[in-house]
Amino acid sequence: MAGQTHKEFLAGLATGAVGVSVIVGLKRLFDNISDSFPKEGRNLKKGVRRLKILVCGGGNGAHCMAGVAGSHAEIDVKILSLFEDEAERWSNILKSNFLTVYEPLVNGGHMEISTKPKLVTNDPEKAVEGVDIVFMVVPAFAHSQYITAIAPFIKPNTLIVGMPGQAGFEFQCINILGQKSSQLAIASFESLPWACRVDDFGKHVQLIGFKDVLGMSVVTGKDCKIPFPIVDTIQDIFGKKPAINLVQNYIAINLMAKSIIHPPLMYGHWSNWDGKPVRKKPLFYQGVDPKQANLLSKVSDECILTAKKIEKLRNDLKMKDVIHIFDWYKTYYHDEITDDSSLMMAMKTNAAYDGLLHPMKNVEGGFVPDFNYRYTREDIPYGLVVMKGIAELAGVPTPTMDEIITWAQNKLGKEYLVNGRLTGKDLKEARAPQSFGFKTLDELFNI
Repeated sequence: MAGQTHKEFLAGLATGAVGVSVIVGLKRLFDNISDSFPKEGRNLKKGVRRLKILVCGGGNGAHCMAGVAGSHAEIDVKILSLFEDEAERWSNILKSNFLTVYEPLVNGGHMEISTKPKLVTNDPEKAVEGVDIVFMVVPAFAHSQYITAIAPFIKPNTLIVGMPGQAGFEFQCINILGQKSSQLAIASFESLPWACRVDDFGKHVQLIGFKDVLGMSVVTGKDCKIPFPIVDTIQDIFGKKPAINLVQNYIAINLMAKSIIHPPLMYGHWSNWDGKPVRKKPLFYQGVDPKQANLLSKVSDECILTAKKIEKLRNDLKMKDVIHIFDWYKTYYHDEITDDSSLMMAMKTNAAYDGLLHPMKNVEGGFVPDFNYRYTREDIPYGLVVMKGIAELAGVPTPTMDEIITWAQNKLGKEYLVNGRLTGKDLKEARAPQSFGFKTLDELFNI
C-alpha cells in the first residue's frame, strides 16, 4: 500500500479499503487530521518530478520519519541502515507487514496510518540513487559513518538534512564531502520534530507528541541549485506541526542545539554521587531540581553571550534566534507545559517528558548511572564542546560549560579541554570548529 492523501484516506474509511484504524468519531477526525499528518498539497516548484527521499537510521526517529513521509502518495521513501543486520531484518519484516505510525489526535483518540517504504537496505549506492533529500535520523556519533558511506554516490543538487544535526554537523559534512559540498545543500534541525517510540521494530512506531516550532538552518553550496523550495517541502512532509522557523545562519543553530540540555542535568544530579547503587531509576526531566535548572540556565546564558559577541563582531549577522532555554521551552512546548513559572517547573510539568528516566545500568543492589549513554557520550563531543569552541573563537569565557565538560570527559575517559582551552588529545574526535582546523570566526562564515 502506498501512503494516502487526505481525500484518499477519508474515502478509504467509507469503503474499509485503507489500512487505518481510527478510534475517534469521523467528525473529530476530519476536524483534527490536518493538525499533524501532512497536507495534501506539496508546494513543489512546477515541473519537479515525484519526490524521492532517503531516511538514514533504524531507531525511533527513523521509523517515525519513514512513516510520516510515506503517508504522502507523492513521496517514495527508502531507508539506509548500516547497523549490523538491521536492514535485512527490517526488509524481511516488511514483506508481510506495513510500517504503521500510531498518532494521537488533538481532541483525543488516535489514528494509525500504514505505509511501506520502497526499499530498506545496507547498500549506500542503492540507497542514495536518485534521491532528492537525505534525512540523517541517527545519533551524532553515527553521522560520520553515514556521510562517508553515501559520499561517493550522492548526486549534485541533493539536500542533506540533519534531524537533528546537533552541533558541528555542518563542519563534519563539509570535511567529509570535500569539494562535493559545493554542489549540495546542508540543513540542520535543532532537535527531532516529535517525541516518538518504536513499539515493534520495523512495524509499529508511536508518535507521542509534536514540538510546536522547530528551528532549521540551511547552508547552500555555491554551485548547488535545489529544484524545490526547501522549507515549504519539508514543512509539507511534517504537516502543520512543528512549524519550521528558518534560522538566519548555521552558527546560530549550533548554539541552539538541544544537546545543551542533557549534560547539565547529568552533572547536576550525579557530580556528588557516592558510587553506591540506587534503589530506583530517578526521573530525568521531571525530576529536575534547582541546582540542575540553574546549571542549565547558566550554560544557556553562555550561548547567548556568545551569540551577542558574534553579532557585535560581525554586524552583518543576526543571532536573535539564539534564545534562552527557558524561553525555548515556553515557545516550543507551549501546549505541553502546565506550569511555566520557572525553567525548573516548565521541565517538570512538560507532558512530552512523562515518565522519562535517567540512563541507568542494572547492577547488584540496584542501579548505577550509565555515563556512556548518549546524554554524555554524544552531547559532550557533539554538543557542549562545539559550543565551547565557537565561544572560544568569539573570545567569550564559559566557566559553567568548562566545569561540566571537565567532569564529563573524565567519566568518558576522554580529553577535550585542558586548562580551559580546547587543546586536548581527543579533540579530533569531537566536532568543535577547532577539530577541523578553524581558527577564526571569519573562517566559520566563509565555508
